[in-house]
Amino acid sequence: MKTIASIDAVQQLLAGERYVCGRPLATVVFLALRLGRPLFLEGEAGTGKTEIAKALAAALGRRLIRLQCYEGLDASSAVCEWNFAEQMIAIRTAEAAGGADRHALKTELFTEEYLIERPLLQAMRPQAGGAPVLLIDELDRTDEPFEAFLLEALSDFQVTIPELGTIVAPEPPIVILTSNRTREVHDALKRRCLYHWVDYPSFAREMEILQARAPETSARLSAEVVAFVQRLRGEDLFKKPGVAETIDWAKCLLALDVIALSPEVIADTLGAILKYQDDIQKIQGSGAKRLLDEVRQTMTVA
Repeated sequence: MKTIASIDAVQQLLAGERYVCGRPLATVVFLALRLGRPLFLEGEAGTGKTEIAKALAAALGRRLIRLQCYEGLDASSAVCEWNFAEQMIAIRTAEAAGGADRHALKTELFTEEYLIERPLLQAMRPQAGGAPVLLIDELDRTDEPFEAFLLEALSDFQVTIPELGTIVAPEPPIVILTSNRTREVHDALKRRCLYHWVDYPSFAREMEILQARAPETSARLSAEVVAFVQRLRGEDLFKKPGVAETIDWAKCLLALDVIALSPEVIADTLGAILKYQDDIQKIQGSGAKRLLDEVRQTMTVA
């Protein structure tokens, strides 16, 4: 593993993967790596929580293992499942051969040969490049029973499979959990993690991010895009655009050879930054012109 000696080193490491990281976030990442603690990132969708796990894995040369959470996720889907199709073939083969010892066959069927490993179990296995980065993404989409199950994995870095016993990670994975806060995550789980709220960036920070992710965008267009999106976040919208939408919109504008924003261009490309029709209708037309006028006025004064 690359030695990370300071908070500045974390920022430089992530910058190498085009992830612009403020000092507060870099500090908590540094502590998570130094202390071997899971890192719990909470914040609005599209603010870079998932991306930091990807950037960290790439920067450290580690495997990224992602557990995408959803409603109804259970232990078998997160840890492992038995390959019932292969087990049935083994049973039929043994029966066809005749003289099968049922007890021996039962023992053979529940071995790792027939095990389908899911993300949590994969993260507990030795990896060639060192312990992996385990991303448990959008934890708030699951329910409380699954959170309770995670306590063992995050406390002792181990999982228990009834047929095989307890499997302990030889080297704890680097764990990053994310939540969009659609519901509160239980305190017992949060206590096992270092916590950081990932907020929308300032204008200057978002400009840095856009320049890192879409460097072909001109300084003028970048400033207009970031200023417009930041104005949008102040509107009464069902879903405010995140940094991910800022980057997507800039790339769309580049593909259209747009040099500067106009109400017409904004109306044609609103689907890149707003994902709900009610929000689009609210901003189209006079709303887009008003926001753009405010942006231009602010830029002129600055």
